[in-house]
Amino acid sequence: MPATRTSEQRVAVVGLGAIGGLLASEVAGAGHRVTVCVREPVPGLVLRLSGRENPVPVEVATDPEQVAPVDWLLLATKAQHTAKAAHWLRALGGPDTVTVVAQNGIEQRDMAGEFVPPETVLPALAYVSAERLAPGRVAVHRPGTLAVPEGPAGARLAGLLSGELLTVRPVPDFHTESWRKLLSNIVVNPITALTLRRADVLREPEIGVLATELITEAMRVGIAEGARLSPGEVAGMVERFSTFPAAGGSSMLYDRLAGRDLEHEHLTGAVVRAADRHGIDVPLHRALLALLRAVDRGAR
Repeated sequence: MPATRTSEQRVAVVGLGAIGGLLASEVAGAGHRVTVCVREPVPGLVLRLSGRENPVPVEVATDPEQVAPVDWLLLATKAQHTAKAAHWLRALGGPDTVTVVAQNGIEQRDMAGEFVPPETVLPALAYVSAERLAPGRVAVHRPGTLAVPEGPAGARLAGLLSGELLTVRPVPDFHTESWRKLLSNIVVNPITALTLRRADVLREPEIGVLATELITEAMRVGIAEGARLSPGEVAGMVERFSTFPAAGGSSMLYDRLAGRDLEHEHLTGAVVRAADRHGIDVPLHRALLALLRAVDRGAR
């Protein structure tokens, strides 16, 4: 979306994974003062793009006592780590702070709203192909977008970013957009993580059948939750998986390869919880959730 550049802002990024690193780079590239908040010290932030290593000018904080409320708080931890970031959120969030929650799932407002004023939360859905290579090092495979609810806060966010690798896309029905992205995530993340394969696995005919059944099952739940989805969308969603770069992965795959905990409870688990609210049978998602929980326990 066209954006009017804002004057220099104080911005904090909590969570220096793939999304957090990309957000920090975009904001710093627009000339703002950026602090990245991490548990362990990192020498800085480096973004790899087209084979080149690009240092990003950021400040690094490892203790909430080192920071004060900022103009913008960008939360980019995995959904399952939101509560662990509570001390950062409380230290950085002031009455005029906009808290952008760039996480997978459909529960961004509820989770972040436990620690900052709910009315300051701007949920965001990141459509990017990026990968955390090591602490403070992120590879960007291709530019992406950040979907946000239509409104003044989203327009201001567009002005906060440089727009070189990430553009803001306002959507009139964010609830439906969240479910539509979830329908993709409940296929790509579990299948790549369980098979330990990258996106090439999604091109196999048998996986295509499974993807169709998973989306169809979850779509019934989304419609019951009020999302404006149509069964006619399923074929297009599955076909789109074949356009993903074969060497690309998913956040859940990267986490499993690195021995980190998985976000299944906020993807597949979110579908199961919503299905329970409406009495809808979702046997495939229950099976996947059982497998993902077992994998996660085994990694720990």
